[in-house]
Amino acid sequence: MCGSGTTKSVKPVKAFGWAARDSSGHLSPFKFSRRATREKDVTFKVLYYGICHSDFHNVQNERRITSYPVVPGHEIVGVITKVGTKVTKFTIGDKVGVECMVGSCCSCANCKDNLENYFPKMILSYGAKYYNGTTTYGGYSDIMVSDEHFVIKIPDNLPLDGDAPLLCAGITVYSPLEYHGLNKARMHLGIVGLGGLGHMVVKIAKVMGLKVTIISTSPNKKKEAVEHLGADGFLINANIFYKLQSAMDTVDGIIGTVFVVHALLLLIGLLKTNGKLVMVGSAIGGIKETQEKMDFAAKHNIVTDIEVIPMDYVNIAMERLLKADVKYRFVINIANSLKPI
Repeated sequence: MCGSGTTKSVKPVKAFGWAARDSSGHLSPFKFSRRATREKDVTFKVLYYGICHSDFHNVQNERRITSYPVVPGHEIVGVITKVGTKVTKFTIGDKVGVECMVGSCCSCANCKDNLENYFPKMILSYGAKYYNGTTTYGGYSDIMVSDEHFVIKIPDNLPLDGDAPLLCAGITVYSPLEYHGLNKARMHLGIVGLGGLGHMVVKIAKVMGLKVTIISTSPNKKKEAVEHLGADGFLINANIFYKLQSAMDTVDGIIGTVFVVHALLLLIGLLKTNGKLVMVGSAIGGIKETQEKMDFAAKHNIVTDIEVIPMDYVNIAMERLLKADVKYRFVINIANSLKPI
């Protein structure tokens, strides 16, 4: 088992962060422990972490699976401070990140195909259980400990703050573009929604050489989409046929990035024959592909558009997130704002 949490009896490491204690989702300071660094583990000081919409779902127990207290956060970046005796991929001082998972069997067909994210019993970065029964705590904290298999190397030219959301939002949209072959120059890609995920699709697709059209219910986003992000077109998705009729049968693929009820027949009508409609939001990517995406981002200088906030602003940020009042992801500056308790 990779990242199983099993270890000899070694004194745990003290940690602190912010946690939700109940379904109100309110976050406040929290002391806890992480396991001591094992022979295949790395320990790193957390410097930044991105707020994902799923953090809100989980702290408020919207999926009815949350066990409290929960320390959220799966867009975690920092610098390694300690490595285990059998670690081969990393050294002290490396910039690294951890995404949505910290453990899997590493022996089933999915894991052997570098698709750990499809292993039914993968261990999530927070709110889950290691195979020995101990709880996983996420990145809203001062330190992180993980098996090296689930750690991503961050190239030196990427800023850590703008890089953090690439560990979730970035790979969530990069993976389907690659898997479904929507990555070829001069293809025409439609993107439903222009938020944390949507703006990442635009950046990645433009670097791949695709023609990009945003499909949105918010007319006020047109200028941002075209002038700032470089989209080639903008369609108002008003669920009215004649509004989209001129674009029918023009796109090779559509990536849907928003969790709402869609007028599927209208969207399908935009597709060319054999076009593909892909809805994304949760499947992320395997560890190998996440590293490939990180290296791709470094090669093309792709980072997330972010608003950096201090730790004690997190509850306000969660409220703003629900109102889509952020352009486009919140990132918490943990190094300069998390106060020991």
